[in-house]
Amino acid sequence: MQPTNTISVTANIGRGVLAGLVGTVVMTAFQKLVEMPLTGRENSYAPADFAERVLPVHPTTAEGRERLNNATHFALGGMWGTAYGIAASRGLRGQKAVNTVFAVVYTGDVLLNTALGLYEPRKWSMQDWVVDVVDKYVQAQATGLFFDRLLDPARRS
Repeated sequence: MQPTNTISVTANIGRGVLAGLVGTVVMTAFQKLVEMPLTGRENSYAPADFAERVLPVHPTTAEGRERLNNATHFALGGMWGTAYGIAASRGLRGQKAVNTVFAVVYTGDVLLNTALGLYEPRKWSMQDWVVDVVDKYVQAQATGLFFDRLLDPARRS
């Protein structure tokens, strides 16, 4: 027999993954409709670069690279949601949860990608930093909002 808190953590992780996928949809829409038109930035292939660095996957066509980029983009969003689900299991909700998860996951993201040689944050312009932080913070906010308002079993009690 499993302890109840294990089931709760598992359920919250599942809800978090779903919320993270929704957050990624929101972030992607924000990027395409707001941020990229304002900044003139082209599509990023950072998710595909990450996948190619850590997995034995190397697409040979532009379409294959695009598919890898999208799949990795959403997988990473699901992982951000996992972190939110774990935070929720520990009683964090709302802005405290969003900001805590954002700080931990964003810092880990930058450190890991830098260690892998994919990011060079010391060479980023202020605009590069703002774009990276704002885009990912939009994802974190949408994940938290979706989880807290629609998926949180504590709200339904």
